[in-house]
Amino acid sequence: MAKYYDVHPENPQQRTISNVADMIRSGALIAYPTDSCFALGCRLGNRDGIGRIRSIRNLDERHHFTLVCQNFAQLGQFVHVDKDVFRVIKAATPGSYTFILPATKEVPRQLLHPKKKTVGVRIPDHAATQALLADLGEPLLSSTLLLPDEDEPMTQGWEIKERLDHVVDAVLDSGDCGTEPTTVIDLSGGEPEIVRRGAGDTARFE
Repeated sequence: MAKYYDVHPENPQQRTISNVADMIRSGALIAYPTDSCFALGCRLGNRDGIGRIRSIRNLDERHHFTLVCQNFAQLGQFVHVDKDVFRVIKAATPGSYTFILPATKEVPRQLLHPKKKTVGVRIPDHAATQALLADLGEPLLSSTLLLPDEDEPMTQGWEIKERLDHVVDAVLDSGDCGTEPTTVIDLSGGEPEIVRRGAGDTARFE
C-alpha cells in the first residue's frame, strides 16, 4: 500500500520531503508532481523501479526515460553539452521541457535509447520537485504518469493513490497538477527537433 504525503505547493515541509527522499534511496518508486504533470520516479540505478515504470506504463525498450535534475551542474554530469546546446538549454530552464542528448558513461545502459545512446534530461520549475531533488542530491529517473490507453495524465494525488496503491510505494502531492506533459526537444543531432509539443513554448526552437 502506497504512503501518501501532502506538502505545501510553494513551501514544502522539509521533514516530509526528507522522508520521501529516504524512501527513494531505499529503492522506492514514487508518483510526484512537476511543473507539467505528475510523474513516476525512482533512483537512477534502481532496476526494479525501472521495470515497474515499464510495466505500469506498458513501455518498450525504445522509450526515452528522463533524468530530472535539480540544476544545470547536475545535468552536465549525465549528458554531453557543447556551447551551442548549453545556451539553448540555459535559456529554457528551469521549465517544462525535456531535452534529448547523448548520454555520458554515468547513465546506466538500460536507460539509453538502444541505437542513439541518448537520454532525456530536464530541470523542472516546481518547488516540491526542487526540494526533493535538493535533498536527494542526485537526479530522479522519471517518466510521465500516463497510463496505457488513457489520453491524459492523472491530475490529483488522491486519485493516483487510489488507482496505483499497490504498484507504487509513495505519492507526493502538492495540489492539482496540469495535464500537459513536457515539450520534448531532440538536440542530439545539432539542430533542435521538436519531438513532442507540450507545456513548454516551442517558438524558440522553430
